[in-house]
Amino acid sequence: MSTESGYKIVIQIQLETQVELDKQRLQKTVEHVLISHTVACGTGVTVVIADDREVQRLNQQFRGVDAPTDALSFPSEPMPEDVGDAEPYLGDLILALPTLQRQAEAEGHALIDELVLAVVHGTLHLLGYDHDNPQRQLVMWQAQEAALKSLGVTIIVPLFEFPPDSESDDDSSASSSA
Repeated sequence: MSTESGYKIVIQIQLETQVELDKQRLQKTVEHVLISHTVACGTGVTVVIADDREVQRLNQQFRGVDAPTDALSFPSEPMPEDVGDAEPYLGDLILALPTLQRQAEAEGHALIDELVLAVVHGTLHLLGYDHDNPQRQLVMWQAQEAALKSLGVTIIVPLFEFPPDSESDDDSSASSSA
């Protein structure tokens, strides 16, 4: 599915749900983050809405954490230079709808706002942002807050606490979105 901006953003729902999901809003959210980071037109992103069991399986497989989480980001591998005119692909976001529903209810947020937050956060991960140390977290939170504000979402995410010796710049292939 291409958007008006020329990005290739696909939203897949892989679970049965009675909840009405605004796929167009989620697509526009990804698009907004890509535009604000001047990502090339034609770039692709897939957002998958899944259940807790699937996200827990992926979290265990790729991060070694045997628990569900709200979202996972899987950046794509760099494209080989010999693929010609292939469109760039940024990666996949996997969202756990039941976890996001529980978080929204616990925090008193609308579910769509919680989904938008997860999509913004996950897309930032795909763009290379991380929150694995205090400095990188501050940069990511500033970008996240700016995107949420311009999208009309008023959720404020508090900064995580870090132990005093946590200045590492470790990267991982899959990042938890919260």
